[in-house]
Amino acid sequence: MTNLDQVLDLKQRLQAAVIGQEHVIDQLLYALLANGHLLLEGLPGLAKTRTIKTLAKNLESEFRRIQFTPDLLPSDITGTEIYVAEAAGDRFQFQPGPIFGNLVLADEINRAPAKAQAALLEAMEERQVTVAGSTHALPELFLVLATQNPIEQEGTYPLPEAQMDRFLLHVFVDYSSDDDERKILRLVRGEDAGHETVESGVVPAQAVLDARREVLAVTVSEAIERYMVAIIAATRRPGDYADTSLAQWIRVGASPRGTLALDRASRACAWMAGRDAVTPEDVQAVTHACLRHRLILSYEAEADGVTKDQVLDEVLAQVAVA
Repeated sequence: MTNLDQVLDLKQRLQAAVIGQEHVIDQLLYALLANGHLLLEGLPGLAKTRTIKTLAKNLESEFRRIQFTPDLLPSDITGTEIYVAEAAGDRFQFQPGPIFGNLVLADEINRAPAKAQAALLEAMEERQVTVAGSTHALPELFLVLATQNPIEQEGTYPLPEAQMDRFLLHVFVDYSSDDDERKILRLVRGEDAGHETVESGVVPAQAVLDARREVLAVTVSEAIERYMVAIIAATRRPGDYADTSLAQWIRVGASPRGTLALDRASRACAWMAGRDAVTPEDVQAVTHACLRHRLILSYEAEADGVTKDQVLDEVLAQVAVA
């Protein structure tokens, strides 16, 4: 099997276990292939955690779960130095924390204060952890998948902009259709009866690492580069589009990480579709997930109930396709 075949096999396994969330599964695989991190936001019970655990079950990887709570300490995430008494002499030894895994689930990430959230910054950006002056490298296959509840505000701490910006994609999980809801009923009944939902075996981690190199080889033309930059520029200089409400809606536009995210995610999208070059449709397919968490809307937009997705819809409608 080619690397693409194995990734598509992984996609089928996810779809068999997580019903009605094809869009979420696609975005999850884009993040995996683009070597980025994913923030899943949705109401309780919409299979956010199930999706991530199913990925870990079907991919050769070490899965770690961190339950974020108000009393969580940075050392609970990164690890700490412990005192070890030995015959040859006493010493301090680093005890790795749960961040040292391949797939790290940061569950309800907005339930921990900023000090605990900040423990993820270095790990997510530089793929390393520094404790007591010593730097420890994280595994080559490393992906943080965070979840948060958008409506439960009591006891939560909003993620700071620096933290949000380190997520490659921000994906909303919505309700399934009525037909899919019935399929979910049958699926859970079968699982309760001990029936396997997916075939046994796992996709090797090396297939993902090799696929990442193939994704990097996907061609991005100069015209597509200009199109990506124009989308980002529209969020930073919305006043250039005088016949729209963009200037009234956007207070802060996307950072350079937004441009890089568009490039990486659109190449992953094209690769999964079997193409060796990025098209405008690939860029448009990932724009919302790449940029919705990088925009800060104005008070007028929030007062009028304008969402970030509506703003990005208008950006895509105004920016000419290369």
